[in-house]
Amino acid sequence: MSDDDPQWMTAAELSAGYAAGSFSPVEIAEGLLGRIDALDARVNAFCVIDSDATIAQAYASEERWSAGEPLSPLDGVPVAVKDLLLTKGWPTLRGSRTVDRNQAWAEDAPSVARLREAGAVLLGKTTTPEFGFKGSNDSPLTGTTRNPWDLSKTPGGSSGGSAAALAAGFAPLALGTDGGGSVRIPASFTGTFGLKPSFGRVAAYPLSPFGTLAHVGPMARTVTDAALLLNAMAKADARDWHQVPPDVDDYTAALAAGIKGARIAYCPTLGFAPAVDPEIREAVKQAALAFQDFGAQVDEVDPPLSDPSEIFRTLWFGAAGQYLGTLPQEKQALLDPGLRQMVAEGLKYTLAEFFEATLARGRYGSQMRVWMENFDFLLTPATAVPAFGLDRIAPGETDPYWLWMPWTPFSYPFNLTQQPACSINCGFTSAGLPIGLQIVGRMFDDAGVLRAAATFEMGRPEHRRHAPDF
Repeated sequence: MSDDDPQWMTAAELSAGYAAGSFSPVEIAEGLLGRIDALDARVNAFCVIDSDATIAQAYASEERWSAGEPLSPLDGVPVAVKDLLLTKGWPTLRGSRTVDRNQAWAEDAPSVARLREAGAVLLGKTTTPEFGFKGSNDSPLTGTTRNPWDLSKTPGGSSGGSAAALAAGFAPLALGTDGGGSVRIPASFTGTFGLKPSFGRVAAYPLSPFGTLAHVGPMARTVTDAALLLNAMAKADARDWHQVPPDVDDYTAALAAGIKGARIAYCPTLGFAPAVDPEIREAVKQAALAFQDFGAQVDEVDPPLSDPSEIFRTLWFGAAGQYLGTLPQEKQALLDPGLRQMVAEGLKYTLAEFFEATLARGRYGSQMRVWMENFDFLLTPATAVPAFGLDRIAPGETDPYWLWMPWTPFSYPFNLTQQPACSINCGFTSAGLPIGLQIVGRMFDDAGVLRAAATFEMGRPEHRRHAPDF
């Protein structure tokens, strides 16, 4: 799919257009800023817009393209930045009224720094739930973000602002973070593409309060665009002592190579997931059959592993309790009620329980890696439900208002194991809401996950469409 309208052009198309002189980075930046100004009041994807800074970056890019000296294929391509990532000159408030806006804001997070070095044009900061704690996208500071496919639904979280910006035609690229599904959940709910890279593939600084559960990943409307973005993001930054050496020079190089002969496990429940929406289950089953058409060997089988939800809950809630439980009472009163409840629950865990969960995580990760020696990829639903109503953490009226894990059982296991995993659109519900397919790879095989996703994207182009007008 390719539209002539600039808001739906891919990063690759924009770069080619700049090289040909068909249009300029300034024209594109001005057009997208105008679209944001006209429509974002309905979506609430952005919490920081600095038009002067964005246009200045676009002019600098235009001069480089005119001189035939672009810094990279991303030079002049607009990118939205999630408001959990430090961005020099702009506040990073993390969706919270507890963060002091009056700071120097003098440092870029590694991924933001790499984008500046690549010449990308930063459009603004995107909304997130407070400290990225949940899988929907509202916060006490920035309000509720809406899904461009249906403004009565959530875009998912916690990278929901980034996903909504992509789906609304506000940006071709975006940065997200993922500590329990926060890239893949909103990608699934908005019909976009999001990759949680292998832990350590993309440098993170400062380290997330949620520690080694948290990843930084690319979000886009196409796999190729995400691969282009990962090319820039995966470059080294000494501030992250977890970062691993680069594995490939160009993640776009092998996207068209296909997956003939690959061994794939189709895992409809991962062996423990509760009821999955029937339309989602059927769409993912059809996606698994498509991989057979692409030449892969696909077996329906779930890992022989136990439910890891209590491991994740101990680590996630415990980290939140330690990070925010020491805030003064007047600041705790400002927190999202769901986050405040999660902090209270997290403070109940003992140090011994936290350490036991860490050991149990290690055992779970080892078992998963050993089991995956039999397979190149796993296929699962990205979420168990489609996008649901606004200002809720969970879709059911009786669900605990602070607990989001039951409806997204397919995402957090791979934060525990740290494997690369993505969500790509594989169909739509009868109500017209996108359905996400999760593709999980072996540890450090980010290139393989992108190649499998690109194979599906090229083989089933009917799933690539953008949201209707809103």
